[in-house]
Amino acid sequence: MPEPSENAVQDNRRQYVNFAFYKVDAAWRRLPAEDRKSSKCQFIDVVKTFEQDIIVIPYSLVGMRGDCDFMLWRISYDLLKFQEMTAQLLATGLGQYLTTPYSYLSMTKRSLYVDKHVHEGQEGLRQRLTPGQFRYLFVYPFVKNKAWYRLTQHARQGMMNEHIEIGHKYPTVRLNTTYSFGLDDQEFVVAFESDRPDHFLDLVMELRHSEATGYTLRDTPIFTCVHRELPEVLDLLGG
Repeated sequence: MPEPSENAVQDNRRQYVNFAFYKVDAAWRRLPAEDRKSSKCQFIDVVKTFEQDIIVIPYSLVGMRGDCDFMLWRISYDLLKFQEMTAQLLATGLGQYLTTPYSYLSMTKRSLYVDKHVHEGQEGLRQRLTPGQFRYLFVYPFVKNKAWYRLTQHARQGMMNEHIEIGHKYPTVRLNTTYSFGLDDQEFVVAFESDRPDHFLDLVMELRHSEATGYTLRDTPIFTCVHRELPEVLDLLGG
């Protein structure tokens, strides 16, 4: 039997995903302007040095939440690169004033429930994410209760069919579900991308009436993130 090609092996690889939320100490804003400018340049330079190994999509949360200021959505085939990059970021002038109130780790995985309702770009079929194409990202950790896993596959599939049908009514909202079982406290990280926050709100309200919602244990905190280029994200910190 012939060995699989290198491209075929790479196509089957799954990605590691990290949503890292940062809060800047107010003391950083009181630094001299040149020091703040230099510290932001250092931070940007570190991100650039990892661009061959890590996809980084920056988002601002300034004005959206009080407990974090920006988020880096990071995607890589090498888990250790997250650690290496974080260590270098924290060593920058800006990094010395940052805390990480939230950080969620997950992986891509084919969904058990999307064999039906398949359409082009179906999120549950993808093992490779292509994020950052929309202005807004809505992200939160997600945990099902124990009763969900005691149901039969047939029973769960029926409820998820309803869930998927509701989602298809909102084509302006793109779902990226990644899996955290054994990697982090949550079971999933759910990330919705859209240019229409109003459509996302309507989708979530309608999903609250679905049968599967009764098996949700936790789906907070919820973060509304605004996609911007990294220099602009850092400028919005007030320095």
